[in-house]
Amino acid sequence: MARVLVIGLDPARIDGWDPEPVQAALARGRARFGEYGIEADWCLVALDEHPEQAVVEALTRRDYACVVIGGGIRTHEPLLELFEKVVNLVRRHAPGAAIAFNSTPEDCADAALRWLREPGRS
Repeated sequence: MARVLVIGLDPARIDGWDPEPVQAALARGRARFGEYGIEADWCLVALDEHPEQAVVEALTRRDYACVVIGGGIRTHEPLLELFEKVVNLVRRHAPGAAIAFNSTPEDCADAALRWLREPGRS
């Protein structure tokens, strides 16, 4: 069975806003993986605690068919450098994994499925 890693920001570790709506969306997103029968691991990083190190540890823990990089890292312009680092860490530490991008925390499984359905990926 294909395994997916989702990399994103830990909503509980971002100052100045309520994490509960994002945490609820993440829970719904996790449940969708289960509905599709896909095993998924989550790497939610805190910006003030060596996020690159946490990403490397997650990437090297298992073999992944796909890595989904969340919009919190990808779309927030001040995090452009971190986004570049994450993409290159995936290329280096999980070279066989497809890279996918979600739109919301709830559609991580859909993002992964775009690549898992390709011949030779599952």
